[in-house]
Amino acid sequence: MLAVKAVQQNYTPTSQLLGLLEEFRQMVNCCIRVGLAENVTGLKSLSLKAYRQLEEYDAMSYYKLCAISKAAGILKNYRKAERRGKPVKQPYAHRPQLTTCYGFKIRNGSLLLPIKPRSKIRIPLNHHTLQVLSETGLTSRSVTLTATRMTIAYSKDVPTLEPSGLLGIDRNLDNVTLADSNGSIIRHNLAEATEIKAMCREVKSHLNRNDSRITQRIYAKYGARQRNRVRQLLHRTSKQIIAEAKRSRSAIVMERLTGIRKLYRKGNGQGRDYRARMNGWSFAELQRQVEYKARWEGLLVIYVKPHGTSVKCSICGSKTKPEENRQLKCSSCGFMVDRDVNAARNILADGKRALRFGAVAPATEAMVAVQRRPVDAGELTDRHPPKS
Repeated sequence: MLAVKAVQQNYTPTSQLLGLLEEFRQMVNCCIRVGLAENVTGLKSLSLKAYRQLEEYDAMSYYKLCAISKAAGILKNYRKAERRGKPVKQPYAHRPQLTTCYGFKIRNGSLLLPIKPRSKIRIPLNHHTLQVLSETGLTSRSVTLTATRMTIAYSKDVPTLEPSGLLGIDRNLDNVTLADSNGSIIRHNLAEATEIKAMCREVKSHLNRNDSRITQRIYAKYGARQRNRVRQLLHRTSKQIIAEAKRSRSAIVMERLTGIRKLYRKGNGQGRDYRARMNGWSFAELQRQVEYKARWEGLLVIYVKPHGTSVKCSICGSKTKPEENRQLKCSSCGFMVDRDVNAARNILADGKRALRFGAVAPATEAMVAVQRRPVDAGELTDRHPPKS
């Protein structure tokens, strides 16, 4: 299983490097204009249409290919948002940037980046970046540069651990509840993240300036501060979840949450504060962190459908009724349980059913070694068909 991570650091660019970043930004925008004019989004189609247009730029050929690749990704997301009916603006790259997976090298504590044939720029790497990249078995995959920050993506091949148990994860606004195969329940409190977002909204609501540029700058400042603080809280929580799963050699089971933002749109009959609080829920960021950290440790990740996990009784499967203090009571068996614990147990049970079934695969894959991947329970079919 291929696992990918990234390490970031701040740096001070030279004027020559800033010129390269600006040229790459212009090449990306040129490819975007060609893609919109020719109505193409595929990488091969865009390469055939746009590569000739990039001849006027005095950049190395693999930077041109990387610009086409980045523009293709931007166009793909733009078309996808259009199909879903979202209000989107015509894509345009505003900030100087550079993304490349070719040509760079890491030598003697520095990143060597070609800028011209037989001419390289040396960017010193800090102690943390060198320590991360010094691990054996790592392969540097790509480098992304902005005017102030550098990101190096790296990967390694990790053997998938055969799970001896399961760990069901129920994500909520103020907490994360875990249920394992041994019957243990673990809670992680995320109320601090909710308070940070509420405080940021409160500060923004009292900002009254006529200059939109100043308003945008202040919003960006508080937004970046909020994201950094919340992301750090989620990193600590996801690290503890992975440590628990690794200790018990458990596969991780999560819900495939989609369409959450549609539930809290303006006009749905909900209060403004309630919609703001629910739309600030970082369920996808926590999922992203748990998944890539699990892959790095060789842990299997299974996704199940979220339908009914909160209201279905985890004992008998009947529909429950809500009581006080987030408690649920089953009208069939009389079982009383916290709704978050009940959802985590149902997710765990769905994960057990997913492990007993196998994902559909082409017949050609039967002759090669099977590589485990995140499994969606909605795609599963019985490995052993009934006997006729």
